[in-house]
Amino acid sequence: MVSKKARIVIIGAGMAGLTAANKLYTSGNQDFELSVVEGGTRIGGRVNSSEFCGDRIEQGATWIHGIEGSPVHKIAQHTNSLQAHQPWECMDGIPEDPVTIAEGGHELHPSLVDPISTLFKNLMDFIQGHEIDDNGFVSEIVKRCELRDEKNNVSVGSFLRQGLQAYWSVVKDDESGGFKGVGKWKKKALEEAIFAMNESIQRTFTSADDLCSLDYNAESEYVMFPGEEITIARGYSSVVEYLASVLPMGMIQLGRKVEKIEWRIGSDGPGGVHVENGYDYDNSPVKLHFSDGAILAADHVIVTVSLGVLKKGISDGFSMFTPPLPSSKTGAISRLGYGVVNKVFLRRNPDNTEKFPLLQMVFHPQDSELRHPNIPNWMRKTSFLTPIYTTSRVVLSWFTGQEALEIESLTDEEIANGFTSTVSNLLSKPETTQNSCNGSGNQVKFDKVLRTRWGTNPLFMGSYSYVAVGSSIDDMDTLAEPLPGNSHLDTSIPPLQILFAGEATHRTHYSTTHGAYFSGLREANRLLKHYNNYIGV
Repeated sequence: MVSKKARIVIIGAGMAGLTAANKLYTSGNQDFELSVVEGGTRIGGRVNSSEFCGDRIEQGATWIHGIEGSPVHKIAQHTNSLQAHQPWECMDGIPEDPVTIAEGGHELHPSLVDPISTLFKNLMDFIQGHEIDDNGFVSEIVKRCELRDEKNNVSVGSFLRQGLQAYWSVVKDDESGGFKGVGKWKKKALEEAIFAMNESIQRTFTSADDLCSLDYNAESEYVMFPGEEITIARGYSSVVEYLASVLPMGMIQLGRKVEKIEWRIGSDGPGGVHVENGYDYDNSPVKLHFSDGAILAADHVIVTVSLGVLKKGISDGFSMFTPPLPSSKTGAISRLGYGVVNKVFLRRNPDNTEKFPLLQMVFHPQDSELRHPNIPNWMRKTSFLTPIYTTSRVVLSWFTGQEALEIESLTDEEIANGFTSTVSNLLSKPETTQNSCNGSGNQVKFDKVLRTRWGTNPLFMGSYSYVAVGSSIDDMDTLAEPLPGNSHLDTSIPPLQILFAGEATHRTHYSTTHGAYFSGLREANRLLKHYNNYIGV
């Protein structure tokens, strides 16, 4: 006799998949059986806590972005994960009192740095719809900015650059106290480079390779929880481990990579009598094809793979879905942005005993004739280097976009040498000759490197999503729609065959673990509502 229980399969054991599995399993609903298939060898997805030189670090998700109302913070509290004996990344919060140094060894006074950094922050606050208290200064600058281009779009990057140009037109040179520049740097070039440093920081927040590809209008719809931003002492992985801990042994199957998802859009099933373990394979609406040739049938599949994997899944010459997804869905996948953010951890050589500052790095542009030849181009769009906590010998830098991809292909030695050359240049006495790299002889060396590789990992193909110019928040809602929905006109077609979860499907918390969590909860509740209201034969 064929079982009347439905089969639900969740693809991906990251935050979204494990949240959905946790909710479905703990609901006690007896109408379905549940399994989770994961292509990798671990759970967590883009959450991956690790260790480096005795410190706990995060290779993936790092921050709880606001603790008030955060479900991630609530789980971390519940599991006593906010305290630990082992030192952890950013255990003393976000570093303060940065030291800003321009290429060539020129330490920049806050009187030069702060006005540009404050301008950038105020412009971003305006874009994001936050209140600005600036005595009308930024308001005057904003009035001079165009909010549309020839295609009736506007990007964050273009607006920011217009803001900088407007700043220069408003601020008089005599307000700088006669400062004209330092070394090979002219004052205006320094201000532009400080602005670019802030742009690089913003790129890591969004994963956009270029802020000119980031949609202006969507920024005001992004939501952060209030309260401080913190890291998790026992590691972010403790949150996903908690979600998975209620699931019985064997429910999560590792090393099972899905290559193709076959689903049904016609009303007639294939028919047949293939019954396995009490389940009717031939009449199931969805079949998962794995890389090892195995096939698993299901009634409902929750797809939680990254937007990068979905982009590949609809690319020319390859189809992850059979039949292909509807054009509304593929259009949303194509339009939305998805970028790469990587972290580089380095241990300072034991000979370097002095405390290392939060170093903000100001560089000449990559195409400038004034750039120092010993500073590699892949360093020039990163913005800071900081100890992972105040007394740590381990320092951290973030890379986005093309530079993030480039460091994935470099050797540890090439990365260490690049940082050594760069930091030694910055911490040297001001340059005296074109080839001066370290006029003071105070060279900082690094003897161990760990870098993340999210861009080339085929299970992720990047880090997190953003709303690109040409797309909109509505595309995230479209991506979240199930196939087919409960409202499908043909009632003979099995409903809710493919459901979508993951940070890229949440319109207000995309790019975060919060968005992944809420999306997994949303799809689990969608199925629970379906079965609570479903009257079967």
